[in-house]
Amino acid sequence: MDVTELIPFSTALRERSRNAHSGSEHAGFMSDLMRGKGTRDDYVALVAQHWFIYDALERAAEHMRLDPIAAPFISDKLTRLPAIEADLAFLIGDDWRERIEPLPTTERYVARIDEVSADWPGGFVAHHYTRYLGDLSGGQIIATLMRRHYDAPDDVLTFYRFDIAKPKTYKDAYRARLDEVTATLSALEIEDL
Repeated sequence: MDVTELIPFSTALRERSRNAHSGSEHAGFMSDLMRGKGTRDDYVALVAQHWFIYDALERAAEHMRLDPIAAPFISDKLTRLPAIEADLAFLIGDDWRERIEPLPTTERYVARIDEVSADWPGGFVAHHYTRYLGDLSGGQIIATLMRRHYDAPDDVLTFYRFDIAKPKTYKDAYRARLDEVTATLSALEIEDL
């Protein structure tokens, strides 16, 4: 396949992640949590799993910070780990690190992030895009629903607060950068997403 025939990277990512995103949105756990049928402990469990995922992503970001393909996507404005840690300290206490552990699915997800981030910038960017832009978009809805259904105070929702004045403008620029790197990625890399 000629590189000029490739679909834009943002389109490839959106299309290849659509089923997974839709499936996770409607999964029993998340669906119940969003409809107010979960518990505070369910929300704590979600935040704990986010810590393992974002720990892997942000370690990978440090590794990829100088990579010409990955670097344009890495921004301190997206960093989530300090906010997650603050939320966990508020929810669980200062000893939260000793009280959380990853679920087997989270362990597999983290292993995949570690694997692709070792030497595949396109794979790293795909995971980066899926998590950060997903949380920048849908995270605002999740925070609203957590307030509504569980009376969650803002102190436990800092994960969903980004230091980005215009999220839509930011997301559009991010997607434009995705499309700019399409020409530098091989057809095989895009097909492997």
